[in-house]
Amino acid sequence: MPLRSYTFGKKSFDFFERTFIMGILNVTPDSFSDGGQFNSVESAVQHALQMIEEGADIVDIGGESTRPKGVYGVTHSVSEEEELRRVIPVIEKLSDVTDVPISIDTTKSVVADAALSAGASIVNDISGLKFDSRIADVTARHKAALVVMHIQGTPDTMQVNPQYDDVVAEVIQELKHSVAQAQAAGVEKIIVDPGIGFGKNLDHNLTILNHLKEFETFGLPIMVGTSRKGFIGTLLNASVDERLEGTAASVAVSIMNGANIVRVHDVKAMKRVALVTDAIHTSR
Repeated sequence: MPLRSYTFGKKSFDFFERTFIMGILNVTPDSFSDGGQFNSVESAVQHALQMIEEGADIVDIGGESTRPKGVYGVTHSVSEEEELRRVIPVIEKLSDVTDVPISIDTTKSVVADAALSAGASIVNDISGLKFDSRIADVTARHKAALVVMHIQGTPDTMQVNPQYDDVVAEVIQELKHSVAQAQAAGVEKIIVDPGIGFGKNLDHNLTILNHLKEFETFGLPIMVGTSRKGFIGTLLNASVDERLEGTAASVAVSIMNGANIVRVHDVKAMKRVALVTDAIHTSR
């Protein structure tokens, strides 16, 4: 179990109480699941408010696709200016109409800084500070929270034959470096994410989910993102829009094995999964 509760913006989160839902909002033209659906500020804010109504505790806004090259084709990185253009107006507008915490999904310190100034209170860094270590300094200065995720390689290379001798031990070891780096910069609210699908094959993903409790060694909240991901498609031989049941199964397993936050696209359905799983989990 995590050792602490966190405050994000105006909301307090007691991680002993229940599992929290992070709703995914991609304001990108090319994300693997919902790219191009919420490109305008109006449609993005409307979708965020819908997710909040359906039970999202956090809204995670991303302006750059991290879909893997090896599966979906070439990943097109975007400039700081373009990423800022995509996300900042949405964060500003959304923060004006809700107290639900906003997370910025970025690997760029400039974007993180602007997003936190605009109303976000969490930085979700898929690189675990590998791509831009200044994110830790920015997060500390804003007294914000930081998600450090594990990735092997980059989005362009991560699914090209990922290799581990012991995937759980190696992911934990690399996350220890990320956590130490964040703490050294003065970040007080840290969340760890093992990075399902980010430089992991099917067996790696299944092994991590089976051994998720080992990530409790950090004494920090654990976030897991399995929503609609490729390993579910492989298991079900299903396209992205046919992975709801597989996502539900992976979310339930994640919660039973120690996840405190689950990052999902289908908020209403996964909120229900979390409620039932929490009830079973806490009755033991």
